[in-house]
Amino acid sequence: MKERGNRVQLELTNIQKSYGNKRVLQDCSFVFEKGKIYGLLGRNGAGKTTLFNCLTDEVQADSGTASLCWEDGRREPLTPQQVGYVYSTPVLPDFLTGYEFIKFYMDVHEKQISSGKTIDDYFDMVKIEPEDRHRLMKGYSHGMKNKVQMLCFIITRPPVVLLDEPLTSLDVVVALEIKQLLREIQHNHILIFSTHILQLATDLCDEIVILSEGHLRQIDHAMLAQKDFEAQIIALLKDEDGDA
Repeated sequence: MKERGNRVQLELTNIQKSYGNKRVLQDCSFVFEKGKIYGLLGRNGAGKTTLFNCLTDEVQADSGTASLCWEDGRREPLTPQQVGYVYSTPVLPDFLTGYEFIKFYMDVHEKQISSGKTIDDYFDMVKIEPEDRHRLMKGYSHGMKNKVQMLCFIITRPPVVLLDEPLTSLDVVVALEIKQLLREIQHNHILIFSTHILQLATDLCDEIVILSEGHLRQIDHAMLAQKDFEAQIIALLKDEDGDA
């Protein structure tokens, strides 16, 4: 997709989603800006994954809109092709090697790629060693599979990238590598990082957004420097019943 300038925003307006009698998302509205990493913080079951699934059309929202707003004044509905999604549990074809998969992905998206980088250049970016590139992905660690997932959005550069708990089960070294990678490429994307771990959000993210009782609210950045910051966040996070 051709970009229309540097500035772009993702605008969510009154997104609602219910499962039976349970209202998971209630009039979710927010504006996310390109160049920032947003921490979407909420309790387990608060609806973070449901919101992501609505943005990718994996789940149909009951109502509301998600739009991209470009700096020249144009607005357009967000489409799945404009979203990169890093799943908490990587979904990759285990019968392919990492190299084969990335080659296939680059061939399919050839018209969207303009960087001139080779497959090995991309593997170098995420620090996957040469000897691992030609192994079947079924033998990859969780961290390596997450890195391959991230290569997909690094290659095609969609304006919006959703990361659903991508660091929760990684070892310390891989988690630090992925944090560094996200900081390096954040200027190209609107990055929304879902987590229920407060420390991850404060370490990595430029802004923190809380999802609680079905609503989105931004945390005043000045709160991060306050001694009782964690206690204030905990007070804001209401108990949520059930899974979402």
